[in-house]
Amino acid sequence: MKKQEERQGRGRGCTAKDLCALLKGGLLAAAAAIFVLLLCSVLISMGVLREHLMDGCVLLSCVLGALTGGLYAIKGIGRAALPVGLAAGGMLFLLLLTVGLFLYDGAGIEQSGLQVLCGCLCGGAVAGIFGKKRPKKRRK
Repeated sequence: MKKQEERQGRGRGCTAKDLCALLKGGLLAAAAAIFVLLLCSVLISMGVLREHLMDGCVLLSCVLGALTGGLYAIKGIGRAALPVGLAAGGMLFLLLLTVGLFLYDGAGIEQSGLQVLCGCLCGGAVAGIFGKKRPKKRRK
């Protein structure tokens, strides 16, 4: 068992490299969410989308951002795909909550924060499901 862990180069603990990959995944998730929000606002300004769809655009940006960041973090860490994806989604939510509290006085969990949390965690879970490496089939 010990030789197998040495060959893989990792033990059971969380290393600084893993935490750095998770942080990069969270930042990438935030950047992707901001990009999707920018795209949705341009589409609303052009009249392609109606204004009442903005709540859906926020949830879509959370899901897509967490999906992108989760896939990046899973690729960087390489193991335990579902918890890593959920952690990247949680990190996106914490980043959004922190920025919202600094920029807006009324931002918080009370105002659609639970929906944003669910969107971030769902996007991270989807990344964890689809980002898992499948074992190679052995040839006989």
